[in-house]
Amino acid sequence: MTAPALEIEGLSYGYGRGFALDDVSFRVNQGEFTALLGPNGAGKTTLFSLITRLFEAPRGAIKVCGITMRDHPTKALARMGVVFQQPTLDLDLTVRQNLHYFAALHGIARRDASIRIGEALERLDMAERDGEKVRQLNGGHRRRVELARALLHKPDLLVLDEPTVGLDVPARRGIVEHVHELCRTQGMAVLWATHLIDEVHADDRVVVIHKGRILADGSVTDVNRTNASANLTQTFHRLINQVAA
Repeated sequence: MTAPALEIEGLSYGYGRGFALDDVSFRVNQGEFTALLGPNGAGKTTLFSLITRLFEAPRGAIKVCGITMRDHPTKALARMGVVFQQPTLDLDLTVRQNLHYFAALHGIARRDASIRIGEALERLDMAERDGEKVRQLNGGHRRRVELARALLHKPDLLVLDEPTVGLDVPARRGIVEHVHELCRTQGMAVLWATHLIDEVHADDRVVVIHKGRILADGSVTDVNRTNASANLTQTFHRLINQVAA
């Protein structure tokens, strides 16, 4: 049996006196788009910091494709592509220079890297911008470059933390649709953190998080049915308001 692309078990993390995450458990299966849906401050970014090992998890376990992060962090991280909430491209390098630099960090030979970069930029309609410095690009195009970068080493799992923040509606929609297409055509496993309900498709899996706890986990249809709701918007507000009360 194939291991889940991502498995979170009993994960807790605190800042000072309170918990940012409290006994969080869920999984992302191969080829599955999982939306981690929660309001700002729900714990999504803390969770991503633990998954990407920016923070060490004191309690609980994280496994990537069956590899335990605590025991084999390098192997686990190598199976993962990441798009952080904050931009991380070098503004004074060109698009292609940024991508070649990342490929070199992953030990990808330059010739192979050039092929992969060309293919990635072509899929994202960025091939004609490869010689431009990143600071010349708008926010949507910069996000496309970060997405291309995250896919260069052919990861099994793609994790994205609020990747459309600050983008206009067309740019946001384009990135959402492209990542869903990766799941459909390449079997990519995706964990997509967002507070925007319209980024979640009807056939996605959704994990609702608020105040560091998981409130719902399942297909959109099942989560709506369990909460006697007509749609995900109604479910989301009902769950959040129950905790607030």
